[in-house]
Amino acid sequence: MSLVELIAQADERGLAASGLACLDRCVPLLGGDDEVLRPLWANLASGGEPAEWGELLDQVRGKLGIAEVMDDEDVEDEAALLARRMLAAAPAVRSAGEARIWADACSVASLQIHRLLDPAEDDTPAEELSSVRAVGAPVAGRQEGMSPLVAAELRRQVSVLELLAGHGAGGLRRALEVSTEGRRVLRAVVSRRARGRG
Repeated sequence: MSLVELIAQADERGLAASGLACLDRCVPLLGGDDEVLRPLWANLASGGEPAEWGELLDQVRGKLGIAEVMDDEDVEDEAALLARRMLAAAPAVRSAGEARIWADACSVASLQIHRLLDPAEDDTPAEELSSVRAVGAPVAGRQEGMSPLVAAELRRQVSVLELLAGHGAGGLRRALEVSTEGRRVLRAVVSRRARGRG
């Protein structure tokens, strides 16, 4: 099943987890530590109170110095700007309608971020990343013209949605593991890029 189809069929928890996982993998661009989004993950677990989502979100934004309305001119790096926009656009209410819009936007933004950061050549134009999501994720390696970093991100996005669709709240732990793996990869890429610029 394609990423677009999985997002269309996901429930509220799956959609929120999908958007949160994309954001989690991009935390290295926000200057946050690996635990900064943990309260939001906990809120998605069984027993988490949906009404507390907005307050937890505000706390995360405060820690990272990101407001709901931001001045794009403050951020010169395009990848970092996309990551900041993901957090700024997160819905204050955990409803399926708002979460679906956010999850969809986060999916595209995260793929674009990985495309921007991948040192390998990526022949996929930015405007075609949306259509890439309409086909199945690459099983191994890369799809034609798609860099390894983007192909791996596409697989992770599909995996998170499949885990939540198949196991509900029980799939959260594995979804977090998938996201943590992706965050480590991106942190290494960001670190290498910083050394290269320095």
